[in-house]
Amino acid sequence: QVQLVESRGGLVQAGGSLRLSCALSGGSFSSYAMGWFRRVPEKEREFVAAISWSGLSTYYADSSKGRFTISRDNAKNSVYLQMNSLKPEDTAVYYCAAGLTVVRHTDDYSYDYWGQGTQVTVSS
Repeated sequence: QVQLVESRGGLVQAGGSLRLSCALSGGSFSSYAMGWFRRVPEKEREFVAAISWSGLSTYYADSSKGRFTISRDNAKNSVYLQMNSLKPEDTAVYYCAAGLTVVRHTDDYSYDYWGQGTQVTVSS
């Protein structure tokens, strides 16, 4: 069974950086497109970034462009989200997701498996 385990998030000051990682087990990592989403209380889960199975294509939410970078290492079965210039509005629980046949990388229903989520808090 496929499992996704995210690294611990953390507390960072505005303007700071944080790198999240997510490891996939129980499946062929290189077959999956990977995505990062986030959720704040009382709001729907929103797309942050995604990367194709090959790593050749990446996708970003407008709020992430220029500040966040998604990458993957198929040899380590891991996907990463480098977050720079963090803002208080980036505070959320971040989830990684994996999908075998992702048509729309920005849509959460395209993904088959989800991590447990990790809290990122950005203080002002």
